[in-house]
Amino acid sequence: MSDETMVAIGEDYPELREAVRKICARYPGSYWNALEDKEAYPSEFIHELTEAGFLGALIPEEYGGSGLPVRAAAVILEEINASGCTASQGHAQMYIMGTLLRHGSDEQKRTYLPAIASGRIRLQAFGVTEPTTGSDTTQLKTRAVREGDSYIVNGQKVWTSRALYSDMMLLLARTTPVDQVKRRSDGLSVFLVDLSEKNKGKGLEIRPIKAMINHNTTEVFFDNFRIPASNLIGAEGRGFRYILDGMNAERILVASEAVGDGRWFVNRARQYAMDRVVFGAPIGRNQAVQFPIARAWAELEAADMMCRRAAALFDAGQECGADANVAKLLASEACWKAAETAMQTFGGFSYAREYEIERKWRETRLYQIAPISTNLILGYVGQHVLGMPRSY
Repeated sequence: MSDETMVAIGEDYPELREAVRKICARYPGSYWNALEDKEAYPSEFIHELTEAGFLGALIPEEYGGSGLPVRAAAVILEEINASGCTASQGHAQMYIMGTLLRHGSDEQKRTYLPAIASGRIRLQAFGVTEPTTGSDTTQLKTRAVREGDSYIVNGQKVWTSRALYSDMMLLLARTTPVDQVKRRSDGLSVFLVDLSEKNKGKGLEIRPIKAMINHNTTEVFFDNFRIPASNLIGAEGRGFRYILDGMNAERILVASEAVGDGRWFVNRARQYAMDRVVFGAPIGRNQAVQFPIARAWAELEAADMMCRRAAALFDAGQECGADANVAKLLASEACWKAAETAMQTFGGFSYAREYEIERKWRETRLYQIAPISTNLILGYVGQHVLGMPRSY
């Protein structure tokens, strides 16, 4: 890190945090529990975040966004989760557009970015993962073949969150067969896909996946689905690089969400430990209850500082791959420990839905799996940071 790169400490962006808290106060646990009952999407909540400009935070002002740094976006997501709400239902609107912003044509940016910033177009779906390839993106099988002024797409995507609630999706597909490229990462291209009703039944099918948490995830099927060639982002065959280009921001933002969730757990556990009286005294006076909460707080503080460092490097335009990945690793684990601590502190009441612990506990476990697993990060650090041999 250079001498010019500064890392904020304390509660930075206080006005931004307070504005987020005011919105979140209108959406208590009962709202989120009701959504789970109906397997519904938090449309009202996302609408408010959009109207306040939070989901367009990273879009430059010239395109109608706020033009804020990634640290400010991280603060927004952290505060949403620290307030007991769920940021993941709208966070992709923040960073998916980065591929379009950095690699799209001037016409594409003028057409779509202002509409995304205002909320007229919702871009939250990201079609990358496939049933048989998982994290090995270079092996994906979805094909896009040029035919005149269109591409014909065939294939399947899975764990495509919020495709049913998005107007458009970023799609990664193979445009050159793998046996015709020098490297497996070549020959992949990125497209903007219109998910509106006019395309339903024309080779595009979206099916919801029932899951342990209410993140509205889906699988998407393409059967000779036609995409205008003008919807290709950047150069054909360079899509893998474009996707990688936006992953550091994604890691930083998701890590900040995990920190927010962890702080929510610590605050709830701390308050309950002081209020819950057993054998004539608060349970928090017992070291077996107090110490795990204190340790969870300490580990979250350390993870938060790593998130801040990664964001500072990103915003300074410096290399931050290792920092972003390690921030995601540390935050996901610190958050999970905080969740486990809250479960243990509340005891049997942690299973009661009214306390919200069990819902957040289920959501928090996902951080160690997605959008990148703990082991993949460790492999990255081992090979690219520590210079050890590639593992198998």
